[in-house]
Amino acid sequence: MVILPKCPRLKRIFTSSCVDFRPPLQRTKDSPPTDAFESNARLKNLVKSCRLIDARSLFDGLSQRDEVTWTTIISGYINASDASEALLLFSRMRADPTVRADPFVLSAALKACALSYAYAKQGQSIHGYASKTGFARSVFVGSSLLDMYAKTGLVSASLRVFEEMPERNVVSWTALITGLVRSGRHRDAIMCFSKMWVSDVQCDSYTFASALKACADAGLLNYGREIHLQAIKSGLHSASFVASTLLTMYNKCGKPLWGIHIFETMNAHDVVSWTSIISGYVQMGSEVKALESFHRMRESGVRPNEFTFAAVVSACTGLAMIDEGLQLHAHVIGYGLGGSLSVSNAIVTMYSRMGHLDMALRVFQEMKVQDLVSWSAIITGYAQEGSIKEAFDLFSWMRREGTRPNEFTLSVLLSVCAYMAMLEQGKQVHAYVLSVGLEHELMIGSALINMYSKCGCIEEASNIFHMMNVEDTVSWTTMINGYAEHGYNKEAIDLFEKMLTVGLKPDHVTFIGVLNACSHVGLVDLGFHYFNSMRPKYQVNRGREHYGCMVDLLCRAGRLDEAESMILSMPFRADEVVWSTLLRACRIHGDAECGSRTAKRILECEPDCATTHITLSNIYAALAMWSDVADVRKLMRSRGVKKEPGWSWIEIRDTVSVFVVGDQSHPWRDSIYEILDSLTAKADVVDDISELDAITV
Repeated sequence: MVILPKCPRLKRIFTSSCVDFRPPLQRTKDSPPTDAFESNARLKNLVKSCRLIDARSLFDGLSQRDEVTWTTIISGYINASDASEALLLFSRMRADPTVRADPFVLSAALKACALSYAYAKQGQSIHGYASKTGFARSVFVGSSLLDMYAKTGLVSASLRVFEEMPERNVVSWTALITGLVRSGRHRDAIMCFSKMWVSDVQCDSYTFASALKACADAGLLNYGREIHLQAIKSGLHSASFVASTLLTMYNKCGKPLWGIHIFETMNAHDVVSWTSIISGYVQMGSEVKALESFHRMRESGVRPNEFTFAAVVSACTGLAMIDEGLQLHAHVIGYGLGGSLSVSNAIVTMYSRMGHLDMALRVFQEMKVQDLVSWSAIITGYAQEGSIKEAFDLFSWMRREGTRPNEFTLSVLLSVCAYMAMLEQGKQVHAYVLSVGLEHELMIGSALINMYSKCGCIEEASNIFHMMNVEDTVSWTTMINGYAEHGYNKEAIDLFEKMLTVGLKPDHVTFIGVLNACSHVGLVDLGFHYFNSMRPKYQVNRGREHYGCMVDLLCRAGRLDEAESMILSMPFRADEVVWSTLLRACRIHGDAECGSRTAKRILECEPDCATTHITLSNIYAALAMWSDVADVRKLMRSRGVKKEPGWSWIEIRDTVSVFVVGDQSHPWRDSIYEILDSLTAKADVVDDISELDAITV
């Protein structure tokens, strides 16, 4: 028989490590434990196996509980993210006079408080208790306090705890860095990492990952590279957690190729690294490779999470692959991720951009919570499809729900108002912008200039431009194009010259505006000066639009042969638009020979183009070439080419009415025609008076 010591702690050691020669007790698996050590061991196994119900049943049946018992069951509820029950158990433990809280149970209770902002006050209460008992000076409790304050948003309290700690280990340093990152204080987090690096405490993989996340979120590439080098020196750069964060950091800092290199050198890939590489390909515009990586990920047996699906859905959106997108949507539901905000936002964006607004709205309405991204996606979808009323209805709904639109959402609405020349709605958005103080945002300012310009309110656009008082290429370009589109050509050219004077670099859109202005006022030499300076002086490649402007410039000047030569010398195949510009000029200047060649080139690409046939026929008719007119009309009949009916639209009281030649389906048809007849009669009277005045004179 083995003689066991009387000390309870030694007894635990001996019973767990020594061989007991007594005959074993005949017990079943579910028999109640015979002492505290055995009960704690069984409780720990149940918690570790995630059998929390069985663990609670065992706990409730125990007649004696020590600190280990309470810590174990509280930890079980923390692992299940049930902070409420964990803290309730902690309160019961404190009410038990036979048990005194130790650093381990205090740390567990603080972890429960860290699960939600709602438990910050309880965390502060536990902090007070730990201070009274002296446990707050423990590095174990101190680290938990740091983590709790950081996760509940009380970063200043976290910093005070850190400063008061007599001893700091890797856990406490990492908890502080992580808290600073979570609160958006990225540079402070990096400074904290630098202090830790020169201290006696060695960084672990979690420390490096937190510091790299700070660099990723703030776009601090140079700091990220330095930390990467330090991770290499520490031998932790190849750790899965660190490598995945490095991958994400390089993606977010605009270096996805560096991230791909890291991915290829990793020994093993987890869901984080796969998701990062997929996101990197999407960011690069390599959506096909993103989808290929997703298939490789699934073949490797790694289960995708909500962030993976969000990235892959974005890839389908970029490729306009609706069938694959539908399959992914089905997979999302199958994986039980339909409630994920990030995935739902990606799906709403996909359906919206592909024009499937009914499906986008259905997913949007089924979301438990909508954030700014959700609202922006659905509003943008309706706006870009021309469903203006629905877009503004959603905008009003969004405001009623308490979600404040950002500059992107407002800019989209203003862009649609500009495209549809909907001045009143644009003014409403402008009024809202002023009410929330966003009028100085660069994106919104440029959108307002564009909206007022497109709606013909050049003076208002100019006022906004001058009030912005910023040196930005986008806003200056928008104003230049606004001037050029409405015949303020001198103002457009003067503003372009001023733009160069203040040191702003024009882009390809800026040159479209100034070349158009030169075209409209016939400044051929100045137009060529700007055109020829694009590449050598401003590093702007000349595209189709710029060649089109120059062709228009030459055509307006009557230099049709030069215009034709320019089209033929373009570094890419000329499209129908630029040939049509020349054809219209041939009609204006009565050049049948050039017009015939030009029309032939257009009809080779678009044999059914009615406009080309009619323009060529008009050229011949103006020159009394009646046989050629007959040939063109005969060709149209043989090809079944018909002139498309003209149409126009007006907006009255937020309702857009469209009028098509020959269409009599409008509900106000009779009233409209009655007023039209009256106006026509008055116009005839005016014409008669004008003719009489001419005869009298």
